Amino acid sequence: MLDFAIFAVTFVIILVGAVLYLYPSSRSASGIPGLNPTEEKDGNIQDIVNQGSLHEFLACLHGQFGPVASFWFGGRPVVSLGSVDQLRQHINPNRTTDSFETMLKSLLGYRSGMGGGATEAVMRKKLYESAVNNTLKENFPLLLKLVEELVGKWKSFPKDQHTPLCAHLLGLAMKAVTQLALGDRFQNDAEVIGFRKNHEAIWSEIGKGYLDGSMEKSSIRKEHYESALAEMETVLMSVAKDRKGQRSQTAFVDALLQSNLTDRQVMEDSMVFTLAGCVITANLCIWAVHFLSTSEEVQEKLHQELEDVLGSEPVSLDKIPQLRYFQQVLNETVRTAKLTPIAAQLQENEGKVDQHIIPKETLVIYALGVVLQDADTWSRPYKFDPDRFTEDSASKSFSLLGFSGSQACPELRKGEGVSLPGKEEGRLVTNFLYHHFATFQVCVHSGHCCPQHCSAPTEAASGKGTGGRGQI
Repeated sequence: MLDFAIFAVTFVIILVGAVLYLYPSSRSASGIPGLNPTEEKDGNIQDIVNQGSLHEFLACLHGQFGPVASFWFGGRPVVSLGSVDQLRQHINPNRTTDSFETMLKSLLGYRSGMGGGATEAVMRKKLYESAVNNTLKENFPLLLKLVEELVGKWKSFPKDQHTPLCAHLLGLAMKAVTQLALGDRFQNDAEVIGFRKNHEAIWSEIGKGYLDGSMEKSSIRKEHYESALAEMETVLMSVAKDRKGQRSQTAFVDALLQSNLTDRQVMEDSMVFTLAGCVITANLCIWAVHFLSTSEEVQEKLHQELEDVLGSEPVSLDKIPQLRYFQQVLNETVRTAKLTPIAAQLQENEGKVDQHIIPKETLVIYALGVVLQDADTWSRPYKFDPDRFTEDSASKSFSLLGFSGSQACPELRKGEGVSLPGKEEGRLVTNFLYHHFATFQVCVHSGHCCPQHCSAPTEAASGKGTGGRGQI
């Protein structure tokens, strides 16, 4: 199974590395307080590795140097912003580039949609938003069916049997995302299993092999990665070819095919959508169920809302906006688990935050994981408390950080194509699961759950050890 721990610890570092490698950067941090390079060639990379993750490194960095701090990635300076006030100064509400998509495509060696200018970026954003909305509307019954199948499977287990929650929800995410993105070809479990195999091979090497260059040193690993990527690309090109001219226009790829994108662009965008969408959907569902298991009070309030809004009726698209407390639960899940601890923007023009000048073409990191647990912004920041989002200030800060509204970040909203399905499927899945089981025992460190028994995991919100390989 995909190793979420490796992904969480190293992937954001790799994304940073990709941008720094592909784009030139100023050689000066312009006097911004921060660390000197530990090594001339690697900068502070070893310091990041020693801390265990980029998030932990940034937490220490901002604790030492304040909300605006700098460090070195290789021979290039990086500026990190670690408070709401500084992010508010830097964020450009009219920006059209998607840093997540840009860096992921860079890692995969893709160039489409990168550097096409503001007009192309706006066009693609509108295309993806329309495609995602239509896909969810057309496939809502399919999502219900897939979740019902999983719930039925869980209900068939003996009462005290532990269930591999993480493995099952990842499998559910892969079934849902592939069918919504690529169509009914992936109703075949053999196709989903093949997709999962290649997905794991690609993501595991992105997580392990880029930073230390270990993949380049192993011809076997490199060949395995390249083979998986080539096989995935072949499948996506085949899907696009098969769906051209079809009357049914229910999948995400159908909207791409109706646009003026080239065949290569359709394939690359489908790759980004499916690769990232599976992880986003699974992680949001897993952590939401976990946090529900740790608070009886939250469970009771959510149960009451579900009874009031849904009663004995199934979940429906028109009822979802009425589940306001459920949205607060999801928001607090994202915040407490730090599902998106890092975002980044390339400084296109010289900028200024406080008294600090940020040179053109500097990589600017948004240390979201630091900000999401900043006591100046959030009361009792380490407590899971969905009620905090009844306050306008919390909602505004959340929106500013890119988790809702017009600033929504690519990992959770992704109007460009990934996380609207991730967020809406996550909302649907956890809603439906909770509607059937009042309490869970969820041990995220072991990836298991058990109905009607509740115990707190020892690795809360760490993302470590999320279960073994499960069945599709």
